[in-house]
Amino acid sequence: MNIYVLMKRTFDTEEKITISGGKINEDGAEFIINPYDEYAIEEAIQVRDANGGEVTVLSVGTDEAEKQLRTALAMGADKAVLINIEEDVEGGDQFTTAKVISQYLKDKDVDLILAGNVAIDGGSGQVGPRVADALDIPYVTTITKLEINGSSVTVTRDVEGDSEVIETSLPLLVTAQQGLNEPRYPSLPGIMKAKKKPLDELELDDLDLEEDEVEAKTKTIEIYLPPKKEAGKVLEGELEAQVKELVSLLHSEAKVV
Repeated sequence: MNIYVLMKRTFDTEEKITISGGKINEDGAEFIINPYDEYAIEEAIQVRDANGGEVTVLSVGTDEAEKQLRTALAMGADKAVLINIEEDVEGGDQFTTAKVISQYLKDKDVDLILAGNVAIDGGSGQVGPRVADALDIPYVTTITKLEINGSSVTVTRDVEGDSEVIETSLPLLVTAQQGLNEPRYPSLPGIMKAKKKPLDELELDDLDLEEDEVEAKTKTIEIYLPPKKEAGKVLEGELEAQVKELVSLLHSEAKVV
């Protein structure tokens, strides 16, 4: 089984993020594998171990993504591919990424593609479905369970607090939701093996793509941090007095009544 995982390098939102000139300041920022993509990588490894085959992790970006790809290899993926668009594309968006990925995959023998449900930096959830549409294969988003029996697939997906069971077939693209599995940590032997596993680097020319074919369809005007929240107030005293004070505050300060 030929399994591909779409992986993105993202900011670690657990660390402090600063804004400079309307853009996220990358100096000193920590970068990680997008957490939802970790679920996709783990599921791909489990599917391979159960059904045989090979797991290839694919990322579009810059040279810096090699670190995260090596981490994916240390987790247990077999191969990695980095499509470096840094010198060719300025301000790429979800269309750009999906176009590049689908161009790379169009001639490949693909059985299963896994991606994260969303990226924690952008949160659009567009790349996976766009790739599936370009390859003309079915896709199921926000999955929490995946069962494969030959070419038949049963998928459970999260639907806003409930679940939906879908029966479909390979080839297929799915996007991973939290709860699908528990991603493993790279082991020391895995880290050592990852150094010898193949990591191919390609550019747009290798995919017969021109810059205008992957030009972004959207433009980010400004990025800003949310405003600081003011400290809350704790009301004390008798219940009746608290209610009166609350109504007064809602009227005079919050201005909602």
